[in-house]
Amino acid sequence: MTLERGIIVIAYAVLAFVFPYMRNNVFIISGMDLNIWFLVILFIVAFMYSSVGHGGASGYLALMALFGVSTVFMKASALSLNLFVSAISFLAYQRAGFFKVKILLPLILGSIPMAFLGARTNIDASLYKSILAVFLLFAVARMVYQPQVKDKSLIPVNFLISVVIGALLGFFSGMIGIGGGIILSPVLLLLGWTNVKETAAISAIFIFLNSASGIIGLYSTGINISPNIIYWIVIAILGGILGAWLGSKKLSHIKLNYLLAFVLLLASFKLFFA
Repeated sequence: MTLERGIIVIAYAVLAFVFPYMRNNVFIISGMDLNIWFLVILFIVAFMYSSVGHGGASGYLALMALFGVSTVFMKASALSLNLFVSAISFLAYQRAGFFKVKILLPLILGSIPMAFLGARTNIDASLYKSILAVFLLFAVARMVYQPQVKDKSLIPVNFLISVVIGALLGFFSGMIGIGGGIILSPVLLLLGWTNVKETAAISAIFIFLNSASGIIGLYSTGINISPNIIYWIVIAILGGILGAWLGSKKLSHIKLNYLLAFVLLLASFKLFFA
């Protein structure tokens, strides 16, 4: 229960930073009406990602790109959604006994401060789109290619390499607006440090902490969140709860993975050529 309370405290602390801005600006932008298809796909994305221990930021960013959401709002909005869905996913896998804190510690030692710095890094909108498009292609590759790892072949974690991996993922995650799990997961599996379920648990809390650090970093430089974020969060939480519960119960969804990969691919092309 101590760990779960810690997750809740962090989530509330980040909301304490963000809520005053949301409350004062929720009706500033006209013409951004809620789109039912956006909400339906958002639910599916949250469901899919949470079922494998991810927060879904790459999916949310792809969705926002497809629906023409301004890049000004994309980073902070994706990290906010990430925060809730990854927390739900982590709690489901942690309760199922798949979390290994010794593997997480060196990763977050490098990632948390770098995610903060990455979020504070301001880049041109066109450059942001190009970098995001490349990372979405990585996400597509992750969806299509699922490395197989046997429990008996697990290798002890190299502390220094783990810190470096965490730092690199943390910086780029904060700069783009993702949690880093979409890249961390295949890395952990390919290095043989974790099995699939352990990877899901570690990725989820890694994403949660990076997202929290990134949001705080954004807040310190000026944060821009979609005026519809409250509705998006509610939908994402519902999808996240269902996905995390089913994912920890050995849900198989290979075909849906390919469908989601196709959506990410479309968004990547749109960002490259729009």
